[in-house]
Amino acid sequence: MNNLDKQYQDLLNDILHKGVSKDDRTGTGTYSVFGRQIRHNMKDGFPLLTTKKMAWKTLITELLWFLKGDTHIKFLLDHNCHIWDGDAYAAYRKSVETHYEKGGDVADKKQFIEEVKRGQDKDWGELGPVYGKQWRGWFNYDSNVEPVYVDQIQKLIDGIKENPDSRRHMVNAWNVGELDKMVLPPCHYGFQCYVRDGKYLSLMWNQRSVDTFLGLPFNIASYGLLLMMIAKECDLIPDELIGNFGDVHLYKNHVEQAIEQTKREPYTLPDVAIKSNINFKAAMKRDLDKIIWEDFVLLGYQYHPTIKAKLSN
Repeated sequence: MNNLDKQYQDLLNDILHKGVSKDDRTGTGTYSVFGRQIRHNMKDGFPLLTTKKMAWKTLITELLWFLKGDTHIKFLLDHNCHIWDGDAYAAYRKSVETHYEKGGDVADKKQFIEEVKRGQDKDWGELGPVYGKQWRGWFNYDSNVEPVYVDQIQKLIDGIKENPDSRRHMVNAWNVGELDKMVLPPCHYGFQCYVRDGKYLSLMWNQRSVDTFLGLPFNIASYGLLLMMIAKECDLIPDELIGNFGDVHLYKNHVEQAIEQTKREPYTLPDVAIKSNINFKAAMKRDLDKIIWEDFVLLGYQYHPTIKAKLSN
């Protein structure tokens, strides 16, 4: 039974009927509720929504980018993933206009993307110490000692293997000391893993800000895939996926699209197979160039048509 799409549709209806009007940093405006949760048992299928077509390659590419510890959009662009284009361009404009006091030569977005692809100016396309940096190289600094970088993903995997019953299997992206260096502070700011009966692995992530129509479906599937990857590396069975949400909102220019999606009848959830030849031990040491999106095989995915909506940056 596909309870995931139903939960998601209920959440859309909740915002549509109970959401309060709020301003936001993008100037678009939202309808918002606070404090919600989604739970999914992985034995019921892979958590990829069926009430609209999801961009499977794009969400895998972004997750691999996080796990590489990368914070530059060139890898994403090289794989035709454009999720972070708007934020990178906004950061570029802010930097150039500040430098030239708004009198300099500012490239348009298309020119900017082409320059990033060429890779001539390494600063163009850099997002600061966002997710990947915090996951794979959390910066600890004490003026009396040398800087220390902590690989949280590796520590998580080592901890699960060595002490599965620990309550400290956590990864955090909300590094207060580096928030002002990030293009965008983390929306999904941390996750925790839990081992049951020595053989089942669950994952719960926390999210301060939820773009419910465009962002949340990606977050659900991305953390579902991350759960599968960690479980495979630790020789465990994926169990429960849980999302805890703070400000859960619909942008005002997504209302018609959300209403359309709530009317659709869900299909059965698909399955995902991870190719057995993937070397996860190497991958978790950042050798992710050998892992490609084709290594994750989507099986039996039946879906409704895509619903287009504008991303607010």
